[in-house]
Amino acid sequence: MPRSRISGGFSAPTIDVFVDLGHPFLNRTFDGFLKIGAVGASRVAAEEAYYSISKGTVSKHRLEHTLKKMCKEGALWGTVAGLYVGMEYGIERVRGTRDWKNAMIGGAMTGALISAASNNNRDRIMVDAITGGAVATAAVFINYIT
Repeated sequence: MPRSRISGGFSAPTIDVFVDLGHPFLNRTFDGFLKIGAVGASRVAAEEAYYSISKGTVSKHRLEHTLKKMCKEGALWGTVAGLYVGMEYGIERVRGTRDWKNAMIGGAMTGALISAASNNNRDRIMVDAITGGAVATAAVFINYIT
């Protein structure tokens, strides 16, 4: 029986911004902050655009609210990403090797620090640390697969 197969690819345009802060740790941390902060702000912009279109109205007040929400979410997402990237890089430098364990430890430490900063109890901090480590490790393994 004859078979046919279609293969193709998709490539998104890339925009790369580099700010040299004089140290690789600072460069990576700031890069993570900018890139993921932009993702968080874009998510809010898309969500708010959908709500405005579905309601059929756009007002100055709504635009101001959207801009404030974009800044807040961008800063939050960027802070978490910058903290994670900095932790992972620091652990890589301390351990002297680059592998999935750095992501696991960096994710766990980031989850614990963000949770502790939110005034959570010990059990919640542990759960967030485990979640951060698991998500970071899974992301590294998925990156190896593709």
